[in-house]
Amino acid sequence: MGAARQGEPLSAGHRAPDFPLARLENGVVRGTTDLAELLEGGPVLLAFFKSTCPVCQMTLPFLERIHRGSAPGSLEIFGVSQDDAETTREFAGEFGIGFPMLLDTEESGYPASDAYGISHVPSLFLVERDGTIAWSMEGFNKKEFVAMAAQAGVNPFQPGENVPEWKAG
Repeated sequence: MGAARQGEPLSAGHRAPDFPLARLENGVVRGTTDLAELLEGGPVLLAFFKSTCPVCQMTLPFLERIHRGSAPGSLEIFGVSQDDAETTREFAGEFGIGFPMLLDTEESGYPASDAYGISHVPSLFLVERDGTIAWSMEGFNKKEFVAMAAQAGVNPFQPGENVPEWKAG
């Protein structure tokens, strides 16, 4: 975990803090974006992660399945990487991640991680179009993950796939 300040992560019902972060698309930094801009397209799932986190390495490919399977406008997924652009690009390539990445780096002081109270990764936040957090999860909980994916109309797990019920972040 890389955030500088650790506290309680925000939960459902809280207003999601806005942030300016660099945006990485197809391995290239494409300027900066903020939460307000991301929400213009509908609800977003922010997935805070670090490339060296084993639970993140397990979770983000399941998020990619949701990204690929959800209807346009139903849910946009954004990875929020606590790594630099090159490390994030390598992680996305190694684990087959195609959704956009935002960079919340040590160099920038982890502004988004601190604002969301991140103490463990992965930490996921479903933010509604009005900026309210509708759901959050720290670590991995299969039952909660399935319920969140159902909102996007996707089952992220394949029949017979061995997926743990729970993993701490």
